[in-house]
Amino acid sequence: MNIELSDIHASEKLQAQEALYQVMDPELFVNVIDLGLIYDINFEDDVDIIVTMTLSTPHCPMGEAITIGVQNALTKAFPGKLVKIDLTFDPPWSFEMISEEGRAQLGV
Repeated sequence: MNIELSDIHASEKLQAQEALYQVMDPELFVNVIDLGLIYDINFEDDVDIIVTMTLSTPHCPMGEAITIGVQNALTKAFPGKLVKIDLTFDPPWSFEMISEEGRAQLGV
């Protein structure tokens, strides 16, 4: 997820990204940001936070735990906002989406 500093919601997106560094994939023990699972965080309206994200596979056995973790982290960081998850597999996740930090954590 790239955050443009010229974006009027850059501050909120950076705060959300920081919260999401705490959400770990329970199998890989790498956070959802470094795994490249978060595609976008939308703060366009005053009530909702819409997270566009993916999972490593459509039938990821930890998918529910990961999406609940994302929802809980953002609800805690932004009390009063409603967090909505837009789960997509377009584009499909691939190993290339993992950050350098994530690769180091995985030992690859």
